[in-house]
Amino acid sequence: MTRGNPFRPSSSRRTLRAPRIGDRIFFVLTLIGALGVVAVLIAVVAALFHGAQPALQQYGFSPVFGRIWNPSDYVYGFVPFILGTLVTSTIALLISVPLSLGAAIFLTQHAPLWLREPVAQVIQLLAAIPSVVYGLWGLIIITPLMAADVNPALASYLGWTGLFGGPTNYGENLLTASIVLSIMTVPTITAFSRDAMEAVPRSQKEAAISLGATHWEVTRRSIVPYARSGIVAGIVLGLGRALGETMAVTMTIGNRNAIPTSLLSPAQSIPSLIATDYFEAITPNEIPALFEMALILLLITLAVNIGARAILARLALGSGVGAE
Repeated sequence: MTRGNPFRPSSSRRTLRAPRIGDRIFFVLTLIGALGVVAVLIAVVAALFHGAQPALQQYGFSPVFGRIWNPSDYVYGFVPFILGTLVTSTIALLISVPLSLGAAIFLTQHAPLWLREPVAQVIQLLAAIPSVVYGLWGLIIITPLMAADVNPALASYLGWTGLFGGPTNYGENLLTASIVLSIMTVPTITAFSRDAMEAVPRSQKEAAISLGATHWEVTRRSIVPYARSGIVAGIVLGLGRALGETMAVTMTIGNRNAIPTSLLSPAQSIPSLIATDYFEAITPNEIPALFEMALILLLITLAVNIGARAILARLALGSGVGAE
């Protein structure tokens, strides 16, 4: 019986060395993927800065405070479009967040098992519909309805608030675009909220019920606080889609390059202006001004995400529930 060389690597040692090489290859591949995502972001920002360079050199950031957009006179004011973007996105969230939370609570807490998955699939299917389809639907269905019934009723009963004044026969306005946007953001917020609520430990709900809590109290004090991080993430993603939506807004907002006087006024958002004016620029500095406006939209989106994270961190420190 021969004895092997004790200093020669055994087969077991060689088999242990192979996974380490595989781990290194896997690490390099994942690192390339992560760096590739960062590189794409840097490339996008660099392209925007390069395109906006002539406008930045000549006007700086003064167009951010300008109220008039008149390229033929070399006047570039971003205020009407910033307002249009923020107003439509805010109203869309005011409509979609309650609907989404209600749908998520129903699907996770009250719906029978045989109904949960079909309804969830229908809601998720809404996220797969192209934005141009939403815009066409809003243009054909929502716009005539707003002009014929909703706008006159709002002006009649709530015109004294100043939010629903002006002519009521325009179906393409801020409110119409906001309603279409709200429907588009419902699937995203609902999906994230549902997943977060399903992750709540069953023991937490049962403990609250054993103490005599009602279904409303269980949802408000146990389910929602624990799932808060997922809900906020869904709201932020929904807001991001609303801020950057182009086609649906372009088809329903009215495309008027002026500060809106009410929610029933035709208006314009930053994405819709870029989509409609980029290939119809009449002055040399108009396209650089559009690039600068795209930078402003990027900064708004970044500020929204940072603000949402700050709010979530503050809430987590205050309660210590549902924070990561």
